[in-house]
Amino acid sequence: MSLELSFSGLSVLLARVAPHSVATVHALLRDGARVSVATPLEDLPTSLRDLVERGLVALAPDADPAAFDVVLRGEPSTSPAPLVKSAVPEGSPGIGTVTLLGGGLGDPGLLTVAGIEAIRQADVIVHDRLAPLSALRHARDDVHVVDVGKIPRGDFTPQEQINGLLVEHALAGRDVLRLKGGDNFVFGRGGEEAEACTAHGIPVVVIPGISSSIAAPALAGIPVTHRTLVQGFTVVSAHVPPGDPRSTLDWGAIARSRTTIVVLMGVATLGAVAETLITEGLPPTTPAAVVADAGLPSMRTARAALSEIDGTARRHRLGAPAVVVIGDVAALDVLR
Repeated sequence: MSLELSFSGLSVLLARVAPHSVATVHALLRDGARVSVATPLEDLPTSLRDLVERGLVALAPDADPAAFDVVLRGEPSTSPAPLVKSAVPEGSPGIGTVTLLGGGLGDPGLLTVAGIEAIRQADVIVHDRLAPLSALRHARDDVHVVDVGKIPRGDFTPQEQINGLLVEHALAGRDVLRLKGGDNFVFGRGGEEAEACTAHGIPVVVIPGISSSIAAPALAGIPVTHRTLVQGFTVVSAHVPPGDPRSTLDWGAIARSRTTIVVLMGVATLGAVAETLITEGLPPTTPAAVVADAGLPSMRTARAALSEIDGTARRHRLGAPAVVVIGDVAALDVLR
């Protein structure tokens, strides 16, 4: 759906979920609309369900359409998105390609020109929930869209199944786009997906994206490096907390690194992370910040001392997706 008019401040009811509804909803939210969906939660695709659970979209299965400024009953410009047949001549053993596209943050304006072109050319798009999904409006009407978004501690598509989808469609001669938020190779499991494809002789194209590890702090006015304060930054994942048998990180070395510490996937384990870093020698007064929903209209930032940052984030009800910044630069707001 192309938003040629402004929907800012208008209430919009999505009466029916269609293949391109995710792109439509993201575009409406970016334009400032108040969006509700009439489809029951259990029938929504993962990425739309995520928006409802994060409070960005309202669920209204019994809504009165007359109560809304705009009602979208369908998307006549899009087809039901059947599987695209291979453009390879019959009898040809042609194989499609898989493009790993890093979409950056939720703002489609941060997507690269090469990324937009890849969306336009794709036969199949396999996307996550944090990709700039409003950019899917650039896709062909006959594109086959597959939502494999993963909700923290909720619904998810197993990685092996995602790998299988990429391989299956490419071997059928289709050009497949794997669209993720951030960069595919920064905690995006893009390496695993590339290996799965190349093992079947499928050509892989990589289009890098802007990692949230640097983009989220930047949008909040926090430079992860600053000539007068710090000479480097360390990026880690805390999807499992310190002390967990699955964690391979040396938190003591991280605490002693004298670099800015950027923690991804760590808002749920922030208390344990902060406590461990303090135990390992980082002063409790070390500045820290949590940047949630970076690049989206709902973006919020909370700042506090390391010893208090978990409680502060909880009071502000900041949840995933969020990036944590720890170090002297977290006290800065160079955009103020």
